[in-house]
Amino acid sequence: MQGESNSIETQDELMRALAALPPRQRTVLVLRYFLDLPETEVAAAFKCSLGTVKSTASRGLARLEQTLRNPNDTRSIPT
Repeated sequence: MQGESNSIETQDELMRALAALPPRQRTVLVLRYFLDLPETEVAAAFKCSLGTVKSTASRGLARLEQTLRNPNDTRSIPT
């Protein structure tokens, strides 16, 4: 049951970090990575360019990484 508790805590932490993102970044990340939509479909939904979707996703992922990173961890991606 210990693993299940850690999983729930991790999910809660991720949901809080997502909620803290600006709405556009949050929506792009949810559509792209949670609903697994192709970038072209996300761009069509937003009526924007593919480059805009890619840059918005990149900025959102960077913010999530910064928020979720352990302060004592100096690596760029936690493992």
